[in-house]
Amino acid sequence: MKTNIGVFFGGRSTEHEISVISASQAMHAIDRTHYDVTPIYITKQGRWYTGEALFDLAAYRDVPSLLKGVEEVFMRPEYGDYNLYRGKRKMFGNDVVTKLDVVIPVLHGSNGEDGIFEGVLESIGIPFAGCNTLASANGMDKITMKMILQACDVPVVDYVWFTDKQWFSDRDRLIERIEERLGYPVIVKPANLGSSVGIGRATSREQLIEKIDGAEIYSSRIIVEHMVEDLKEINCSVLGDCDDYQTSVCEEPIKSGEILSYEDKYMGGSKGAKGMQASQKRIPADLPEDVTERIRFLAGETFRVLSCHGVSRVDMIIDNSNGNIYVNEINTIPGSLSFYLWEATGISFDQLMDRLVKLALKRKRESGQKTVSYDANIFNMGGGVKGTKGTKGAK
Repeated sequence: MKTNIGVFFGGRSTEHEISVISASQAMHAIDRTHYDVTPIYITKQGRWYTGEALFDLAAYRDVPSLLKGVEEVFMRPEYGDYNLYRGKRKMFGNDVVTKLDVVIPVLHGSNGEDGIFEGVLESIGIPFAGCNTLASANGMDKITMKMILQACDVPVVDYVWFTDKQWFSDRDRLIERIEERLGYPVIVKPANLGSSVGIGRATSREQLIEKIDGAEIYSSRIIVEHMVEDLKEINCSVLGDCDDYQTSVCEEPIKSGEILSYEDKYMGGSKGAKGMQASQKRIPADLPEDVTERIRFLAGETFRVLSCHGVSRVDMIIDNSNGNIYVNEINTIPGSLSFYLWEATGISFDQLMDRLVKLALKRKRESGQKTVSYDANIFNMGGGVKGTKGTKGAK
């Protein structure tokens, strides 16, 4: 029997549409001679659906009509139950739509790439590709990510972070701190979003206030970074696990303005472009060999110290004024799964998907060798009862 891959996409995220595009690309790349594919679309309201119509990217132009032709489903939060169940039970017959063998999440941004969905999968115990809950959460949150990288001597630009409540209650002090530590210009970002959503450049106090007010709409945690003015942005993908990985060729995205925008990344400057591979870029990036090797090393180190898994893309900054290289961020579920970088490295899209499945199954085998419980019953041994709150008469 073929391995049945469940591909989850969409989700409650500002990157919902990009997730649909990436998943469509991934599902069509999977070798159907070896694998079956079950699409599971998560709506913006958080409901799950499956059905053949979900393979047609054009159908998402009218989502209400699309959902009429597919079936609502769910998974039980029960360890070892890999079944996909019907949302509406039949009077007769089986309530199981299909059994999944492995999951590939292609959920960008909040509620998908940030560890929330990965936690669901870990609770069920199903093999899945990509970072686990901890690595996903650390990779998604720009503040936590930078803290970990700094502690491991991976270079990042200087920054100040705070919460939305701090911004409302102590705005003047935060502005002074930003100006004293970073100066202008700066980049303001929501801490846990991707795809350049909510990001803005500020060159003055007035602009700083405006950009922070805009960013806090999306996130309760805000990060303000020193902006490297004479910069070159370089991306590199990493594939494997934190103990055994390889890096791709590098790319240089071409931005239309001061910041690489959502449109630059996913629309390629035109209405009809689809996915991250449609953005304008140079592959491989035109860099000296030693700079390329340094970037690939730092990409690998970022992947390693964050304990990543599967395929990620690490976005870097080169300061042209002094040659310094900084890690900007990591995308633990990158747009288009960075297949175009791996094709340029010599790994086809179908081979990339095959590797992700094998990595998922390998991690499941290895995790099964770990002890997850301690074989002792303290209740039979008389321990733990005396100190229990609310227990009366314990002797």
